Amino acid sequence: MGIEEKIKAIEEEIQKTPYNKATSHHIGKLKAKISKLKEESLQRSSSGTKGQGFHIKKSGDATVVLVGFPSVGKSTLLNEITNAESKVGAYQFTTLDIVPGVMEHKNAKIQIFDIPGIITGASSGKGRGREILSVARTADLIVVVLDTLNPQHINVILDELHNIGIRPNQQQPDVTVKPKKLGGVNISSTVPLTHLDEKTIRSIINEYGMHNADVLFRDDVTIDQFIDVLDRNKSYVPMIVLLNKVDLVDKAYLEELKKYIPEFIPISADKKMNIEELKDTIFDNLDLVRIYLKPQGKKADMEDPLVIKKGSTVIDACRKLHREFVKNFRHAKIWGTSVKFPGQKVGPDHILDDEDVLRIILKK
Repeated sequence: MGIEEKIKAIEEEIQKTPYNKATSHHIGKLKAKISKLKEESLQRSSSGTKGQGFHIKKSGDATVVLVGFPSVGKSTLLNEITNAESKVGAYQFTTLDIVPGVMEHKNAKIQIFDIPGIITGASSGKGRGREILSVARTADLIVVVLDTLNPQHINVILDELHNIGIRPNQQQPDVTVKPKKLGGVNISSTVPLTHLDEKTIRSIINEYGMHNADVLFRDDVTIDQFIDVLDRNKSYVPMIVLLNKVDLVDKAYLEELKKYIPEFIPISADKKMNIEELKDTIFDNLDLVRIYLKPQGKKADMEDPLVIKKGSTVIDACRKLHREFVKNFRHAKIWGTSVKFPGQKVGPDHILDDEDVLRIILKK
Protein backbone atom coordinates (compact mmCIF):
# COMPACT_ATOMS: atom_id res chain seq x y z
CA MET A 1 0.00 0.00 0.00
CA GLY A 2 1.40 3.41 -1.02
CA ILE A 3 1.54 6.52 1.16
CA GLU A 4 -1.53 8.13 -0.42
CA GLU A 5 -3.56 4.94 0.10
CA LYS A 6 -2.43 4.76 3.73
CA ILE A 7 -3.45 8.37 4.32
CA LYS A 8 -6.85 7.80 2.72
CA ALA A 9 -7.45 4.68 4.83
CA ILE A 10 -6.62 6.54 8.06
CA GLU A 11 -8.80 9.50 7.06
CA GLU A 12 -11.71 7.12 6.49
CA GLU A 13 -11.12 5.59 9.93
CA ILE A 14 -11.20 9.07 11.51
CA GLN A 15 -14.49 9.86 9.76
CA LYS A 16 -16.02 6.63 11.06
CA THR A 17 -14.86 7.26 14.64
CA PRO A 18 -17.30 9.33 16.72
CA TYR A 19 -15.41 12.16 18.42
CA ASN A 20 -15.77 12.27 22.19
CA LYS A 21 -13.61 12.28 25.29
CA ALA A 22 -13.14 8.51 25.16
CA THR A 23 -11.94 8.49 21.55
CA SER A 24 -9.91 11.73 21.43
CA HIS A 25 -6.63 9.96 22.18
CA HIS A 26 -7.24 7.48 19.34
CA ILE A 27 -8.13 10.28 16.88
CA GLY A 28 -5.06 12.19 17.99
CA LYS A 29 -2.88 9.17 17.29
CA LEU A 30 -4.44 8.73 13.83
CA LYS A 31 -3.95 12.41 12.95
CA ALA A 32 -0.33 12.17 14.03
CA LYS A 33 0.12 9.16 11.72
CA ILE A 34 -1.34 11.16 8.81
CA SER A 35 0.94 14.11 9.50
CA LYS A 36 4.02 11.87 9.55
CA LEU A 37 2.96 10.16 6.31
CA LYS A 38 2.40 13.51 4.58
CA GLU A 39 5.84 14.67 5.69
CA GLU A 40 7.35 11.43 4.35
CA SER A 41 5.57 12.04 1.03
CA LEU A 42 6.94 15.60 0.86
CA GLN A 43 10.48 14.41 1.52
CA ARG A 44 10.27 11.67 -1.09
CA SER A 45 8.96 14.11 -3.68
CA SER A 46 11.67 16.65 -2.85
CA SER A 47 14.44 14.06 -3.23
CA GLY A 48 12.88 12.90 -6.49
CA THR A 49 13.17 16.38 -8.02
CA LYS A 50 16.78 16.95 -7.01
CA GLY A 51 18.47 19.41 -9.31
CA GLN A 52 15.19 20.94 -10.48
CA GLY A 53 14.72 23.34 -7.61
CA PHE A 54 15.16 27.08 -7.61
CA HIS A 55 16.38 29.87 -5.40
CA ILE A 56 14.86 33.29 -4.90
CA LYS A 57 17.17 36.13 -3.97
CA LYS A 58 15.46 38.35 -1.42
CA SER A 59 16.03 42.06 -1.14
CA GLY A 60 14.31 45.11 0.28
CA ASP A 61 12.59 45.55 3.64
CA ALA A 62 10.04 42.72 3.33
CA THR A 63 8.84 40.04 0.92
CA VAL A 64 5.29 39.54 -0.38
CA VAL A 65 4.10 36.63 -2.53
CA LEU A 66 1.07 36.78 -4.85
CA VAL A 67 -0.77 33.43 -4.84
CA GLY A 68 -3.69 32.52 -7.07
CA PHE A 69 -5.04 30.40 -9.90
CA PRO A 70 -3.87 31.09 -13.47
CA SER A 71 -5.38 34.14 -15.21
CA VAL A 72 -6.66 35.92 -12.11
CA GLY A 73 -4.69 39.08 -12.92
CA LYS A 74 -1.58 38.68 -10.76
CA SER A 75 0.77 39.93 -13.48
CA THR A 76 -1.35 43.01 -14.13
CA LEU A 77 -1.47 43.69 -10.41
CA LEU A 78 2.30 43.35 -10.09
CA ASN A 79 2.77 45.90 -12.85
CA GLU A 80 0.43 48.32 -11.10
CA ILE A 81 1.96 48.21 -7.64
CA THR A 82 5.67 47.92 -8.49
CA ASN A 83 8.04 50.32 -10.19
CA ALA A 84 8.95 50.23 -13.88
CA GLU A 85 12.55 49.19 -13.27
CA SER A 86 11.59 45.99 -11.48
CA LYS A 87 8.88 44.80 -13.89
CA VAL A 88 11.27 43.91 -16.66
CA GLY A 89 13.27 41.43 -14.60
CA ALA A 90 12.40 37.75 -14.31
CA TYR A 91 14.15 34.83 -12.67
CA GLN A 92 13.82 31.67 -14.69
CA PHE A 93 14.39 28.27 -13.18
CA THR A 94 13.99 25.53 -15.83
CA THR A 95 10.23 25.57 -16.57
CA LEU A 96 9.35 27.86 -13.67
CA ASP A 97 9.18 31.64 -13.92
CA ILE A 98 8.90 33.82 -10.85
CA VAL A 99 8.62 37.51 -11.60
CA PRO A 100 9.90 39.94 -8.94
CA GLY A 101 9.00 43.57 -8.47
CA VAL A 102 9.66 46.24 -5.85
CA MET A 103 6.85 48.34 -4.39
CA GLU A 104 8.09 51.58 -2.90
CA HIS A 105 5.55 52.80 -0.37
CA LYS A 106 5.85 54.95 2.76
CA ASN A 107 9.64 54.93 2.34
CA ALA A 108 9.75 51.14 2.40
CA LYS A 109 11.05 48.95 -0.42
CA ILE A 110 8.82 45.88 -0.47
CA GLN A 111 9.79 42.99 -2.74
CA ILE A 112 6.80 41.33 -4.40
CA PHE A 113 6.93 37.97 -6.20
CA ASP A 114 4.36 36.91 -8.77
CA ILE A 115 4.52 33.13 -8.74
CA PRO A 116 2.92 30.93 -11.43
CA GLY A 117 -0.74 30.13 -10.93
CA ILE A 118 -1.39 27.13 -8.73
CA ILE A 119 -3.85 24.33 -9.47
CA THR A 120 -5.72 21.74 -7.44
CA GLY A 121 -3.17 19.22 -6.17
CA ALA A 122 -0.30 21.70 -6.31
CA SER A 123 0.92 20.70 -2.85
CA SER A 124 1.22 17.11 -4.10
CA GLY A 125 3.53 18.21 -6.89
CA LYS A 126 1.12 18.85 -9.78
CA GLY A 127 2.37 21.59 -12.07
CA ARG A 128 5.51 21.82 -9.92
CA GLY A 129 3.15 23.32 -7.38
CA ARG A 130 5.16 22.20 -4.37
CA GLU A 131 8.17 24.22 -5.51
CA ILE A 132 5.94 27.17 -6.37
CA LEU A 133 4.22 27.16 -2.99
CA SER A 134 7.51 26.74 -1.14
CA VAL A 135 8.29 30.37 -2.02
CA ALA A 136 5.34 31.40 0.16
CA ARG A 137 6.74 29.58 3.20
CA THR A 138 9.43 32.20 3.75
CA ALA A 139 7.40 35.27 2.76
CA ASP A 140 6.51 38.05 5.20
CA LEU A 141 3.01 38.26 3.71
CA ILE A 142 0.89 36.11 1.40
CA VAL A 143 -1.54 37.96 -0.88
CA VAL A 144 -4.19 35.63 -2.28
CA VAL A 145 -5.59 36.95 -5.57
CA LEU A 146 -9.05 35.66 -6.52
CA ASP A 147 -11.06 36.20 -9.68
CA THR A 148 -14.32 37.84 -8.63
CA LEU A 149 -16.26 35.30 -10.72
CA ASN A 150 -14.49 32.31 -9.12
CA PRO A 151 -14.30 33.11 -5.39
CA GLN A 152 -14.62 29.40 -4.52
CA HIS A 153 -10.94 29.01 -5.43
CA ILE A 154 -10.13 30.35 -1.94
CA ASN A 155 -10.94 26.91 -0.48
CA VAL A 156 -8.53 25.14 -2.84
CA ILE A 157 -5.78 27.68 -2.17
CA LEU A 158 -6.16 27.40 1.62
CA ASP A 159 -6.05 23.59 1.37
CA GLU A 160 -2.91 23.68 -0.79
CA LEU A 161 -1.17 26.14 1.57
CA HIS A 162 -2.10 23.97 4.56
CA ASN A 163 -0.82 20.81 2.89
CA ILE A 164 2.56 22.43 2.18
CA GLY A 165 2.90 23.32 5.87
CA ILE A 166 1.76 26.96 5.82
CA ARG A 167 -0.61 28.22 8.52
CA PRO A 168 -1.97 31.55 7.22
CA ASN A 169 -3.01 34.14 9.82
CA GLN A 170 -2.26 31.79 12.71
CA GLN A 171 0.05 32.40 15.63
CA GLN A 172 2.66 29.77 16.37
CA PRO A 173 1.39 27.84 19.41
CA ASP A 174 3.28 28.57 22.62
CA VAL A 175 4.02 24.96 23.46
CA THR A 176 7.43 23.60 24.44
CA VAL A 177 8.37 19.93 24.09
CA LYS A 178 11.78 18.97 25.46
CA PRO A 179 12.78 15.31 24.95
CA LYS A 180 14.87 13.71 27.71
CA LYS A 181 16.49 10.36 28.34
CA LEU A 182 14.51 9.25 31.41
CA GLY A 183 11.58 10.21 33.61
CA GLY A 184 8.57 9.61 31.36
CA VAL A 185 6.28 12.33 30.04
CA ASN A 186 5.70 15.29 32.38
CA ILE A 187 2.89 17.64 31.32
CA SER A 188 2.34 21.12 32.74
CA SER A 189 0.21 24.05 31.65
CA THR A 190 -0.24 27.72 32.52
CA VAL A 191 -3.71 27.78 30.88
CA PRO A 192 -6.74 25.45 31.05
CA LEU A 193 -6.61 22.86 28.24
CA THR A 194 -10.06 22.44 26.66
CA HIS A 195 -9.10 20.34 23.61
CA LEU A 196 -6.45 17.98 24.98
CA ASP A 197 -6.33 15.63 27.93
CA GLU A 198 -3.29 13.83 29.31
CA LYS A 199 -4.08 10.55 27.57
CA THR A 200 -4.36 12.26 24.18
CA ILE A 201 -1.13 14.20 24.69
CA ARG A 202 0.78 11.04 25.61
CA SER A 203 -0.75 9.12 22.70
CA ILE A 204 0.36 11.76 20.17
CA ILE A 205 3.84 12.12 21.66
CA ASN A 206 4.35 8.37 21.65
CA GLU A 207 3.44 8.29 17.94
CA TYR A 208 6.43 10.58 17.40
CA GLY A 209 8.68 8.12 19.20
CA MET A 210 8.98 10.17 22.40
CA HIS A 211 8.43 8.37 25.68
CA ASN A 212 10.36 10.76 27.91
CA ALA A 213 9.73 14.49 27.59
CA ASP A 214 8.76 17.66 29.43
CA VAL A 215 5.74 19.32 27.81
CA LEU A 216 4.70 22.87 28.73
CA PHE A 217 1.52 24.49 27.38
CA ARG A 218 1.19 28.26 27.48
CA ASP A 219 -1.64 28.17 24.91
CA ASP A 220 -4.87 26.19 24.78
CA VAL A 221 -4.25 24.28 21.53
CA THR A 222 -6.19 21.76 19.47
CA ILE A 223 -5.01 18.29 18.48
CA ASP A 224 -3.97 19.58 15.05
CA GLN A 225 -2.03 22.50 16.53
CA PHE A 226 -0.20 20.21 18.94
CA ILE A 227 0.77 17.93 16.05
CA ASP A 228 2.07 21.00 14.19
CA VAL A 229 4.30 21.77 17.19
CA LEU A 230 5.76 18.27 17.08
CA ASP A 231 6.31 18.43 13.31
CA ARG A 232 8.49 21.54 13.86
CA ASN A 233 8.30 22.50 10.18
CA LYS A 234 5.25 24.73 9.90
CA SER A 235 5.36 28.28 8.60
CA TYR A 236 3.13 30.94 10.18
CA VAL A 237 2.60 33.72 7.66
CA PRO A 238 0.07 36.60 7.64
CA MET A 239 -2.31 36.63 4.67
CA ILE A 240 -4.76 38.98 2.99
CA VAL A 241 -7.31 38.15 0.29
CA LEU A 242 -7.90 40.26 -2.83
CA LEU A 243 -10.95 39.99 -5.06
CA ASN A 244 -9.82 41.16 -8.50
CA LYS A 245 -11.94 42.29 -11.47
CA VAL A 246 -14.69 43.74 -9.25
CA ASP A 247 -15.52 46.13 -12.10
CA LEU A 248 -17.35 43.16 -13.67
CA VAL A 249 -19.89 42.78 -10.82
CA ASP A 250 -22.27 44.96 -8.79
CA LYS A 251 -22.31 45.83 -5.08
CA ALA A 252 -25.04 43.29 -4.32
CA TYR A 253 -22.82 40.48 -5.61
CA LEU A 254 -19.94 41.62 -3.38
CA GLU A 255 -22.22 41.86 -0.34
CA GLU A 256 -23.41 38.30 -0.94
CA LEU A 257 -19.79 37.11 -1.14
CA LYS A 258 -19.11 38.43 2.36
CA LYS A 259 -21.20 35.53 3.70
CA TYR A 260 -18.56 33.12 2.39
CA ILE A 261 -15.39 35.25 2.50
CA PRO A 262 -15.78 37.61 5.47
CA GLU A 263 -12.67 39.68 4.76
CA PHE A 264 -11.44 40.62 1.31
CA ILE A 265 -10.17 43.70 -0.49
CA PRO A 266 -12.09 44.49 -3.69
CA ILE A 267 -9.81 45.71 -6.50
CA SER A 268 -9.54 45.95 -10.24
CA ALA A 269 -5.91 45.83 -11.35
CA ASP A 270 -6.95 46.48 -14.95
CA LYS A 271 -9.06 49.56 -14.07
CA LYS A 272 -6.66 50.70 -11.29
CA MET A 273 -9.40 50.52 -8.63
CA ASN A 274 -8.34 50.58 -4.93
CA ILE A 275 -4.65 50.22 -5.80
CA GLU A 276 -3.44 52.86 -3.33
CA GLU A 277 -5.64 51.42 -0.60
CA LEU A 278 -4.12 48.01 -1.34
CA LYS A 279 -0.60 49.39 -0.96
CA ASP A 280 -1.55 50.81 2.45
CA THR A 281 -3.01 47.45 3.49
CA ILE A 282 0.10 45.55 2.41
CA PHE A 283 2.32 47.97 4.35
CA ASP A 284 0.13 47.76 7.47
CA ASN A 285 0.06 43.94 7.42
CA LEU A 286 3.84 43.72 7.19
CA ASP A 287 4.19 45.40 10.61
CA LEU A 288 7.01 47.66 9.48
CA VAL A 289 8.26 50.73 11.34
CA ARG A 290 10.24 53.67 9.99
CA ILE A 291 13.18 54.97 12.01
CA TYR A 292 14.76 58.34 11.18
CA LEU A 293 18.48 58.52 11.87
CA LYS A 294 20.07 61.58 13.48
CA PRO A 295 23.85 61.89 13.07
CA GLN A 296 25.71 63.74 15.80
CA GLY A 297 25.48 67.52 15.39
CA LYS A 298 23.10 67.27 12.42
CA LYS A 299 19.36 67.24 11.79
CA ALA A 300 17.56 63.95 11.44
CA ASP A 301 17.19 62.58 7.91
CA MET A 302 13.40 62.67 7.54
CA GLU A 303 13.50 61.68 3.85
CA ASP A 304 15.16 58.26 3.91
CA PRO A 305 14.24 56.25 7.03
CA LEU A 306 15.58 52.91 8.14
CA VAL A 307 12.72 50.40 7.76
CA ILE A 308 12.64 47.53 10.24
CA LYS A 309 10.15 45.06 11.69
CA LYS A 310 7.75 46.14 14.43
CA GLY A 311 9.11 45.10 17.82
CA SER A 312 12.73 45.63 16.76
CA THR A 313 15.19 46.99 19.30
CA VAL A 314 17.90 49.63 19.05
CA ILE A 315 20.53 46.92 18.60
CA ASP A 316 18.41 45.36 15.79
CA ALA A 317 18.55 48.72 14.02
CA CYS A 318 22.33 48.83 14.54
CA ARG A 319 22.63 45.32 13.14
CA LYS A 320 20.82 46.34 9.95
CA LEU A 321 23.01 49.40 9.52
CA HIS A 322 26.48 47.86 9.98
CA ARG A 323 28.15 45.34 12.24
CA GLU A 324 30.49 48.09 13.50
CA PHE A 325 27.47 49.81 15.08
CA VAL A 326 26.84 46.63 17.07
CA LYS A 327 30.48 46.12 18.00
CA ASN A 328 31.06 49.71 19.16
CA PHE A 329 27.58 50.51 20.56
CA ARG A 330 27.63 52.66 23.67
CA HIS A 331 24.06 53.96 24.04
CA ALA A 332 21.39 55.74 22.01
CA LYS A 333 19.06 58.71 22.24
CA ILE A 334 15.45 58.64 21.08
CA TRP A 335 12.90 61.27 20.09
CA GLY A 336 9.44 59.77 19.59
CA THR A 337 6.55 57.82 21.08
CA SER A 338 8.70 54.98 22.46
CA VAL A 339 10.25 57.24 25.12
CA LYS A 340 8.92 59.39 27.96
CA PHE A 341 10.72 62.57 26.94
CA PRO A 342 12.60 63.83 23.84
CA GLY A 343 16.23 62.81 23.60
CA GLN A 344 15.90 60.10 26.25
CA LYS A 345 19.00 57.96 26.69
CA VAL A 346 18.28 54.24 26.08
CA GLY A 347 20.13 50.94 25.95
CA PRO A 348 20.43 48.29 23.21
CA ASP A 349 17.22 46.43 24.17
CA HIS A 350 14.91 49.45 23.89
CA ILE A 351 12.00 48.70 21.51
CA LEU A 352 11.48 51.29 18.78
CA ASP A 353 8.16 52.77 17.59
CA ASP A 354 7.18 53.91 14.12
CA GLU A 355 8.73 57.26 13.17
CA ASP A 356 11.10 57.39 16.15
CA VAL A 357 14.20 59.51 15.64
CA LEU A 358 17.33 57.57 16.62
CA ARG A 359 20.82 58.80 17.39
CA ILE A 360 23.43 56.10 17.98
CA ILE A 361 26.41 56.91 20.19
CA LEU A 362 29.46 54.73 19.61
CA LYS A 363 32.51 54.03 21.71
CA LYS A 364 35.48 56.18 20.83
